[in-house]
Amino acid sequence: MVNSFNEWSPLKEVVVGSPINYNTQDLELSFKVFFHDVAYSAFCYPYYGCDPGNHSVEIQPSQGHVTRILKKQYLEELNEDVEELVNTLKQLNVQVHRPIPLSKAISFETPYWKADCIPALNIRDQAIVLGNEILETPPQVRARYFENDLLKPIFYEYFRRGAKWTNMPKPIMTDRSFDTSYISGQNVPAMQEVYPQNESEFDIGFEMMFDAAQCIRFGKDVLINVATKNHYLAYEWLQRHFAGQFNFHMLYQFADNHIDSIILPLKPGTLLLRNPQFLERLPEPLQKWDIIYPPEPTENIFPTYEADDLILTTKYIDLNVLSIDEEKIIVNSLFPELIKTLEKHGFTPIPVRHRHRRIFGGGFHCFTLDTVREGSLEDYFN
Repeated sequence: MVNSFNEWSPLKEVVVGSPINYNTQDLELSFKVFFHDVAYSAFCYPYYGCDPGNHSVEIQPSQGHVTRILKKQYLEELNEDVEELVNTLKQLNVQVHRPIPLSKAISFETPYWKADCIPALNIRDQAIVLGNEILETPPQVRARYFENDLLKPIFYEYFRRGAKWTNMPKPIMTDRSFDTSYISGQNVPAMQEVYPQNESEFDIGFEMMFDAAQCIRFGKDVLINVATKNHYLAYEWLQRHFAGQFNFHMLYQFADNHIDSIILPLKPGTLLLRNPQFLERLPEPLQKWDIIYPPEPTENIFPTYEADDLILTTKYIDLNVLSIDEEKIIVNSLFPELIKTLEKHGFTPIPVRHRHRRIFGGGFHCFTLDTVREGSLEDYFN
């Protein structure tokens, strides 16, 4: 069965996402709302056209959104890097599970909207293990609505072995399901000018939409980033569902959504934290931990992209590391300054190459779901 209470105990089993056929991105409302913080300028009207040769292609469908076709080279190199991650984990005696690969492009339609399915690559986003329970979280991007179906063979196997398995309520995801107030307060043009939210007979108001990567686990205590009313509904659900089992600490607007490239605990008493400005916003017990501030990333550690390439993450994506245990940490080999910093603090970095993390929106923590770690429920805050 599954067993995972924190981010650092010895890792025994893990799911690694699949990038196969990650060919397209639907630039519709939910995608734009989710990635506004790092890619907003790319969505300003009018849409630009591109050479259909080796470049991305923009297609204007009847539904009013744009489908971007990603460059074949990036996907091929991503596949190479993910396989290197898998091989490294196996060499570390970690059992690796893989989702069903997306063998072909799949378009789907709900009663309310259409989308193109993407593969289960950033699997940390829509599933989390809390103790002996697999919890699937409600999607924030429409193209990911059925993504976790690709993980079901793995989840069923864990269920047969005794794991609990829960799915949070699925949203309808009409345009008016999205709370856009966070974005409208971020010094960008008025939301209605860029992302018109059409009315629908199926509107029910703001819905529960939330990613597991907004949570960081510290045993009995779990940090949760809440930036919108969609997130707050999920926070309330989590508190009720796990009442008495875990303490959920709300970080109000710590970021727009995910926080695992801002803060990651590396072992009890030691945090990797992006920069000092976040420290005073953490729960008081964590402010007493040893803090490792990483070196500032420079542009030369990233590939040089073309003008039409859509960047989906901040430059801090390489802080998205994966702990194997309290000593060993998988780190991007392309950020040697971070490797040196971790070594100075007594850790053993394990370098693995990851080139296109900014194009595909995730690092090693994003690409993995740790299902079995040694250890039990402990209180690290008292």
